[in-house]
Amino acid sequence: MPAPDVYGDGLLNPLPETEPFQRIPYDGILFATDRAPATGEDPENYYLNDRGFVVRVGLAEIQFGKKEFSWEFARQVSMLKTRTEDYPVKITGVEEWGMMKSSLPNWIDTSLLDRGELPEDASDRFAKAINAQLAVSGKKHVYIYVHGYKVVFENPVLVSAELWHFLGYEGAFIAYAWPSTPSRFAYIKDSDTSEGFARSLRVLLEFIAQETDAEEVHVIGYSNGTRLVLRALEQLALKHHSESEEVIHEKLRISNVILVGSDLDRGVFGAFISDGLLKVPRRTSVYVSDRDKALGFSQFLTRRQRLGQLWGGAGDEMLPLVRQALIDLSDQLAFINVSEAEASDLGNGHGYFLSSPWASSDILMTLYYGLTPQQRGLLMQEDMPVYTFPPDYILRLWDAIDDVDPAFAAELEALRASEVSPTE
Repeated sequence: MPAPDVYGDGLLNPLPETEPFQRIPYDGILFATDRAPATGEDPENYYLNDRGFVVRVGLAEIQFGKKEFSWEFARQVSMLKTRTEDYPVKITGVEEWGMMKSSLPNWIDTSLLDRGELPEDASDRFAKAINAQLAVSGKKHVYIYVHGYKVVFENPVLVSAELWHFLGYEGAFIAYAWPSTPSRFAYIKDSDTSEGFARSLRVLLEFIAQETDAEEVHVIGYSNGTRLVLRALEQLALKHHSESEEVIHEKLRISNVILVGSDLDRGVFGAFISDGLLKVPRRTSVYVSDRDKALGFSQFLTRRQRLGQLWGGAGDEMLPLVRQALIDLSDQLAFINVSEAEASDLGNGHGYFLSSPWASSDILMTLYYGLTPQQRGLLMQEDMPVYTFPPDYILRLWDAIDDVDPAFAAELEALRASEVSPTE
């Protein structure tokens, strides 16, 4: 993952000066998965690409780079916009602690637990691990990353490790791995799973709210995984339909929901909103692009516009009712057009949240500082109520951080006093 441009080759560096792993109470990154476990005879590592009965939790150990190097070196090189060599991220081990008992379906014969066919209840251990990390963190926030289709278990763990790194190891990060299949021909199968097994993610969100000290919970959903995220939120909305927005926020503490390259039917999203979905998180951000070829193929298959596609083109103008709804819901919902963001069109234009240093900057600063689109320097398009990236986006973002981070304000003032351009 390229360094987000907001960090300006170290001008803003969220990474602690001392090695963070010395204070993190577990050596790795937390995960939750409803995949079935792999055995030594299976081709997959750790977990299968098949559905499991329960949500299993544990810890994955991560190694950065091809060899061991000092934390100071890692701290400096990861902030560089241009690196002289690659520093791959890999999993060196996975330890499953057991299951979240609350995820056990009521139709399963619980006597199976006595015969060892289901893992032991690790709910308490998982909650204690989260709380131990929150206790040593400056932010009592929990971050959850939900991956897209066609990937194995390792993918969300590694992506989560990179995102947590660029958040400075603040809060507790959980990689959520649902049972997708690493095959382009598994699109329908994975779509069924991402929609039908949202209960597992909903149970995880309820568990964090009830059993941990998290003050805020943030969910980052990608591609087909956004179906799972939104279905889980709709379920929560229906469960709490008689409660006020303030009560729901106090109970669930879900702050930001960020949807990237969402492969959900726009009309279905509208139906979820009708069920009260936007009452569950404090703010929902939907990143859209007109250069996303993967969503273009999905649109071809389904004959429906996808949520992560930008309005435009013949037969896809924004309807007046939709336009007014986005204006009325602007305090809860924001659409953000990344089409003009740096490197947003790399590859098939679908993985921009990692490949675009502007898109990653915007997402990370939303999570790190809680800045709104206007505060981050985004501008409203003239033709529709959708935010876009201006040419001087990074400078605008620095000015916004200057207002909320005294340490960065001092660094930026010193840099400007030296009459050196921040982009040089």
